[in-house]
Amino acid sequence: MGETNSHKHTDKSIVVLPFVNMSSDPDNEYFSDGITEEIINALTKIDGLKVIARTSSFAFKGKHVDVREIGRQLDVSSVLEGSVRKVQSRVRITAQLINAADGTHYWSKNFDREMEDIFALQDEISLLIANQIRENFGHFNIQEHLVSEPTTNIKAYELFLKGHFYQLKWDAISIAEATKYYEASVQHDPKFARAYYGLVQSYGLLAAWGYMPAEEGFEIAIKNFMIASDLDKSLPEYGMSFIGRTFWMEWDFKATYKQLLDTLNQHPKYTDGLEAMAELLMSHGYFKQAEEYIQKAMKVDPLSANHYYTLSHINYYQSKFDAALKYVEKALQINPDFVLARELRILCFIWLNKENEFLEAITETPNREAKTIYYNVLNKGLNTLPPETLKSWESIVEDKQQMVPYELFALANTEHQQEALELLGKYVAQKRGQLINFRQDPSLQALQKFDAFHSLHVSNFKLEDEGESSVSRNNEADTAIPVNDNQLEKLVHFIKTEQPFLNAQLSLRSLAEMLDLHPNKLSYLINEKTGMNFNEFINQFRFVHFKQLANNPKNAHLTILGMAYESGFNSKTVFNAYFKKAEGTTPGSWMKNGKA
Repeated sequence: MGETNSHKHTDKSIVVLPFVNMSSDPDNEYFSDGITEEIINALTKIDGLKVIARTSSFAFKGKHVDVREIGRQLDVSSVLEGSVRKVQSRVRITAQLINAADGTHYWSKNFDREMEDIFALQDEISLLIANQIRENFGHFNIQEHLVSEPTTNIKAYELFLKGHFYQLKWDAISIAEATKYYEASVQHDPKFARAYYGLVQSYGLLAAWGYMPAEEGFEIAIKNFMIASDLDKSLPEYGMSFIGRTFWMEWDFKATYKQLLDTLNQHPKYTDGLEAMAELLMSHGYFKQAEEYIQKAMKVDPLSANHYYTLSHINYYQSKFDAALKYVEKALQINPDFVLARELRILCFIWLNKENEFLEAITETPNREAKTIYYNVLNKGLNTLPPETLKSWESIVEDKQQMVPYELFALANTEHQQEALELLGKYVAQKRGQLINFRQDPSLQALQKFDAFHSLHVSNFKLEDEGESSVSRNNEADTAIPVNDNQLEKLVHFIKTEQPFLNAQLSLRSLAEMLDLHPNKLSYLINEKTGMNFNEFINQFRFVHFKQLANNPKNAHLTILGMAYESGFNSKTVFNAYFKKAEGTTPGSWMKNGKA
């Protein structure tokens, strides 16, 4: 009866599309977005399950794209979509799990709960989804719980979700708005760590971007970081907040590396951490390793403009300008308003001597004069700058919002290299984020002949000194459960004699309870010994039972679909697809041709 199968499913993957806000109040969109992200975060905790990150998931928000096309773009087997209706103290959630290959729905459920049960509901939904994917696509271990209770104060949680909603708009006005909701959140629950981390990130961004006095902003951020870290160091936000200080503010690269290792060991699929590791390695010229990290991030977040921007930079710093341009164009295709990516594209045009594209790109951008001078330096032999230009650049170091130091680049590639070294020294003394990669920058390569260049800042990090450190947990070690053929024989005997497959609602968990086995062990036994997922394994018994019914003259009065349901199939679509795969023909043709 074909109890073994050489084919093994490896495509255990899902994208959770943004849940639709079905509340009468459109302002409740923050809540539906928040629920979506919480489910994404919960599923991400499962080793062996590929979960598309928020950025790529939300790229489809409000767009009517066929789920099969979404599955193709994101390379996933399953798509979850749903809706959220929040009415006073109650929340109603609908969820549908769809096979991305053919668009068929293979699980749906409605939930109606009190708001105070929101974390238990998130946990329940996440576990149900994980079990459905496992039953349809193959084994992975599932924890007993995927969502913990971050706060006992529901009002604090709602305010946190509002703050997070505004923070993710990534503009100064919205981030300033986010701080108000985070502040209100911690007023309701002074022990709510995630809200404090929200304050750390928001004030840190406002200070770094120059939208509030830097000293004041960083002081508030550090104060909230101290509170948050005392409350919970296990959250990925702790690692990223710590790194925000050690990497961007202090240039303490050794401490940054150690914290990133720790964060990624706890949260190996955390794309912000993977990208940060790529940035750290890139800043020290470890380009091969940097690309490995950003590629890991792109597997689960393939529509992230940030990841393409980082990949572009990795190529740019190796003077692979054609490749850099290709990737930065992709970043801008995803996010046309990505200002840093626009600036990197301009630099690529300068290095590739694409004058028409360069002139078009700098239209309506700041600092066009310095950009044009630098273009002429690299491509038109300009080697001496007028005294008035040099004079006007003397105070440029005070411009804290400057994104790309074109003046420095122009000085470094003309006869004014001593002025360039002096200006670079001031930037490095300020630990300006724009210059954190100065050692690798092709625009500063001409200064590397000077000893003074190498003594501007001595990094305390060398990858070779850190030894081999793995940031990815060994999934095989986590999931390997000893199984043998005898266990499979016992399982098959039980199924044949007790016929649990006749119950259309049979699940991996319910069968495991009958056998007094942990669901993880039963899943692994079926997948490892048969090469099938749970549904394939059970449907083969249903299929044999259907043929027995069909070949019995006493059942001539029954319809094909009736016998399929009698055999435990709960869907006409599933039955027809399985029959066609097994027999190479439709059930109707098989019946007409004398059966077998």
